[in-house]
Amino acid sequence: MGCDRATGNVPPMRSPVLLAVSAALADAGAVLLFAAIGRAAHAEAGATVEVLRIGLPFLAGGALGWVLARAWRAPRRIWPQGVAVWALTWAAGMGLRGVAGGGLAPTFLLVGAVALGVLLIGWRAVTALVSRALRRPRRKAPGPAAAAR
Repeated sequence: MGCDRATGNVPPMRSPVLLAVSAALADAGAVLLFAAIGRAAHAEAGATVEVLRIGLPFLAGGALGWVLARAWRAPRRIWPQGVAVWALTWAAGMGLRGVAGGGLAPTFLLVGAVALGVLLIGWRAVTALVSRALRRPRRKAPGPAAAAR
């Protein structure tokens, strides 16, 4: 699965299972990054166990989002899969956090929605831009005959 030497293009990921697994891992990584950034913003030590504890309700929300949106069908698509995964990650994550006794200050609700949106929708947007750029045919440099004219 390397680069096509003739065109310089990288072929798209061919296995739907590999695509879905890599997208699910990207979402999980985004959620854990959200938890780690939150801890760092409050000058708390970045212990892995604490990041996992904070991220767990949002990981569960993300899993729910994947199931309800059937995200494995088009895991890199922003609409509707990415938006559904983001919304359910936030809503279920905040709900589970509240049930567990975690804080739900209005500013945290807003910052959480924005941060999760940037992370969960953001990687999909970057992937779409890169994929589009790789599909565009490259222009060939003019050959010696064109330069002599």
